[in-house]
Amino acid sequence: MFVSSKNGRDIVKRKNKFVPRLFLSALVVVLVAVFSFFIVRLFTFSVKNKTSSTYIYKKWAENDYAAVYEACTQKLLKQPYNNLALTFKGYAGFYLSVSQVDSSVARDYLDEAIFNLRVALQSARKSVIPQLKYMLGKCYFYKNTLSSYYYYADLAVNYLVEAQDSGYKSDDIFEYLGLSYASLGKTSESIAAFTEALLVRESDSLLLSIAEQYSKAGQKSAAKQYLHRVITQDDDESLVLRSRLLLARIYVEEKDFSSARKEFEAILQKNENSADAHYGLGVVYEQQGDLVRARAEWRKALRLQINHPDALKKISEYK
Repeated sequence: MFVSSKNGRDIVKRKNKFVPRLFLSALVVVLVAVFSFFIVRLFTFSVKNKTSSTYIYKKWAENDYAAVYEACTQKLLKQPYNNLALTFKGYAGFYLSVSQVDSSVARDYLDEAIFNLRVALQSARKSVIPQLKYMLGKCYFYKNTLSSYYYYADLAVNYLVEAQDSGYKSDDIFEYLGLSYASLGKTSESIAAFTEALLVRESDSLLLSIAEQYSKAGQKSAAKQYLHRVITQDDDESLVLRSRLLLARIYVEEKDFSSARKEFEAILQKNENSADAHYGLGVVYEQQGDLVRARAEWRKALRLQINHPDALKKISEYK
């Protein structure tokens, strides 16, 4: 069939237009595919990089415990028994816990830290085991302070002692041991640990702690020596008031009522809302035969602390 030259020219024109469009469409498809490929690779690299050992160590060195915790969490999703991730998630969980204001959140972090550290302990290198036990001891110590119904001080002691026996050394280990023994009522062990802690680092809170244990052990003279040191050299008013309160109680036990009264009055000059000081002053007045003033002090104690057990008992005795 004969095709006119005009029709031929039209066909050629349409072909000339179609070829560039086809080329452009193909080019767009290729560019989109390449772009998508690089986006996926970039995302994969970003995720992989943020779970790498290098990244975890870097964030740990920066004290960015939240980033360490998240990186280890992501790594454990793919490698549930990765020892590095288990270890650092446990460490980060501990530090995140002690920084919490909400005790329930703190407990959750501690529980997960303990779980991860205990699992890490099963496959840890021999050189790392003492440090893992030390951190577990600290976790159980803080878990004990947060718990109202269960006690974990014995586990804290077990792991801290095992860490020591394995050769691990830390400036705070004896103080943790002293406080844990105190929670267990092991006074002599607590005193021994606190004494070792004083050789490493002396602090007024440590002096008060050892004074409390000497007082429980009936060694009043030793307790008073430590309390006088806190009172005369410390700028922390809270510690000074606690030390004066314990010192006043020791004076009451020794029937040195004049000295006890001075300490109770010194407390009330700084904090007139101390229910314990009002109660103690009432005891001094009672021993001196002034029941009117004694009952007045006990009533003040109850106004400040309605369920003060000792004041309630005294008021019921002298109805």
